[in-house]
Amino acid sequence: MLTVDAGRTDAGRRAAASHTAAAATGTMTRQALFTQAGVTATRSVGELLEAAALLHAQPLPAGTRVAVITNAGGAGVLAADACAEAGLTLNPPSPELADDLLAALPAGASAGNPVDATAAVTEDALHTCLERLAGHPAVDAVLVALVPTAVAAATGDDLVRAVTRGPGRRAKPVMVVRLEQDLPVTLLPVADGEAIPSYAEPQAAARALAHAARRAAWLARPVGTVPDPDDIDTSRAQALADDFLAQRPDGGWLDPRACAELLSCYGIPQQPWAWAEAEDDAVRAAERLRGTDGRVVLKAHWPGLVHKSLQHAVHLDLRDEAQVRTAFQDLRARFEGLMTGVVVQPLAPRGTELFAGVVQDGVFGPLVVFGLGGTATEVLADHAARLAPLTGQDVHDLITAPRCAPLLFGTQGGGPVDLEGLEQVLHKLSRMAMDLPQLAEADFNPVLATPGEVTVLDARIRLLPRRPQDPYLRRLR
Repeated sequence: MLTVDAGRTDAGRRAAASHTAAAATGTMTRQALFTQAGVTATRSVGELLEAAALLHAQPLPAGTRVAVITNAGGAGVLAADACAEAGLTLNPPSPELADDLLAALPAGASAGNPVDATAAVTEDALHTCLERLAGHPAVDAVLVALVPTAVAAATGDDLVRAVTRGPGRRAKPVMVVRLEQDLPVTLLPVADGEAIPSYAEPQAAARALAHAARRAAWLARPVGTVPDPDDIDTSRAQALADDFLAQRPDGGWLDPRACAELLSCYGIPQQPWAWAEAEDDAVRAAERLRGTDGRVVLKAHWPGLVHKSLQHAVHLDLRDEAQVRTAFQDLRARFEGLMTGVVVQPLAPRGTELFAGVVQDGVFGPLVVFGLGGTATEVLADHAARLAPLTGQDVHDLITAPRCAPLLFGTQGGGPVDLEGLEQVLHKLSRMAMDLPQLAEADFNPVLATPGEVTVLDARIRLLPRRPQDPYLRRLR
């Protein structure tokens, strides 16, 4: 399926209360749906027609390796640049293939990638090289860039015939770029009623081929299954949500204790913590929770507080009773009339700070968002999203899609984080969203990932009165 992904700007972006809602733009939601459903999303009607011409007329490529052959060096460079910018791969030919190509080409030709056949190339020579490139196992697609020249061994019609000669449908896609062509894209007839797409610009050809390669990769993916974890207490989670909404019919944000209880229903690992409403309670909790280095954290809380760091409602690295008392007194003085208590936690160890959340989309259902966390999560906007329920393949895509993904696999020499634990957190978050239609937003930030474990350091959850709907029946507005 092909579509035009319109409305990609932030002009319609809604004001968001949480990191998850801020990240879950309409564009991200649509892209998640398109990716999971195998929809080829283009950016304009023209691009849609470019892709449709290739998908209709040629087979899908097995990969992204493209060979460019041209009768003019400049056109070859333009085509090579366009392919590279579209994410395609241009590998140099093997010595054996290069020798075969040069044997067929006129003097002065070069057998790199692009292959410069020169203006002196004949129709037969161009056809021979095209067949050798299309038949080579290290080539997934061939792009032929043709330019009319003042001095040439073959006319423009001859060169087009060189491309359209032979079998009506090759095993690999072949496409043409003709810079003098009037129409943006047209089809060149081939034997047996088949056709080869011809483009007026190399960028158009490269975009179409990139779409075809992504389509082929999607079709080759394993289907994936939705796991059924055995440490989940769905009935307790639903009772908790029902009780909360019975007391607050309009919904709202859960307090830290209710958040922790809901996460425990799904076996989501949390940093140890304690609730304190008085200064002495905070001191006793800090003594009980001190880690091996003796340092703790105090986080203020009041209903509706989401971005603690922006409100300067957090005190870190508290080493003794005096510092805990001073921090509590500061929070109480600055947020008098608001603060209902503090969360006391041991200072977390070093690790990679990640972000995971879910937001209920009124049209497409629950959207799980994952990426780089911490205080800069919205500034860097390094996120990926998939619609729940998440299969194992969806979770793999979520973990590998953000730019920060190499940090999770040990590229800095520290070894990979607990990837299995990270996968479980995302699966359980997805399951929570599917079990609870009342779950309007969930925000886990940061999620600390280390080689030994994955732990949620801070969680925010908002419930609203909602009825369940079939997630497989995505509704149109």
